[in-house]
Amino acid sequence: MIITLLTDFGTSDSYVAEMKAVLLSSAATAILVDISHQVAPGDMRAGQYLLGRAWKHFPRGTVHVAIVDPGVGTERRALAAEQDGHRFVAPDNGLLSFLPKDARYVSLPVPASAAATFHGRDVFAPAAARLATGAALQDLGAPITDPCFTPLPVAKHDHLTVIGEVIYVDRFGTLVTNIPGDAIQPGARIRIEDSEAGSLRRTFRDVARGALVAFVGSGGTVEIAVRDGSAARMLGVGVGAEVRA
Repeated sequence: MIITLLTDFGTSDSYVAEMKAVLLSSAATAILVDISHQVAPGDMRAGQYLLGRAWKHFPRGTVHVAIVDPGVGTERRALAAEQDGHRFVAPDNGLLSFLPKDARYVSLPVPASAAATFHGRDVFAPAAARLATGAALQDLGAPITDPCFTPLPVAKHDHLTVIGEVIYVDRFGTLVTNIPGDAIQPGARIRIEDSEAGSLRRTFRDVARGALVAFVGSGGTVEIAVRDGSAARMLGVGVGAEVRA
């Protein structure tokens, strides 16, 4: 059984290791796969983007643990969900908004003994271990039909231009947009804010070193990068920057 982990905990502290300790104590044969622990603190949009991109590449039966939880210890619910043979545990703060509306959800009980600041270890990890060792979703909590739903923005079309925005910036400074690659007309020029990125290319090496390049990235949407550099730093823009094609 595979259990994936995505958090904003970083790796400087013991938090990730403590979650893994709980998982392996109850699901000793599980394969633990780290999607990322470098999500910026509290950045639920980035967490949603990364998990929404990664989960579908894992085999059916995988359990996904997602903890970006600035509301930990408050009245926000703890959730488990199921879709297309995959199970998820996460706070009810929109982190799972990439799932379709027909996904199944339950609200997880929070034990009185759970640390108010560490539900990842004391609520979500035990729930994930139960799912990984054969528990059904309905065994974990009461069904709900109203999870927090705050999906990432989608690109729009005004009959002449596709208008989108940057939804993620990766560690290379590449600006990932929400414009699907197949929405771009051949030869269309890509603009980000006041800068021109040219027409779509295939890869970084299609431009000179230090030049902007637009291409359809491995996630299927338009990305803007700088060969051997950082587009975010060169242009001084980030998440929310307008992109037109």
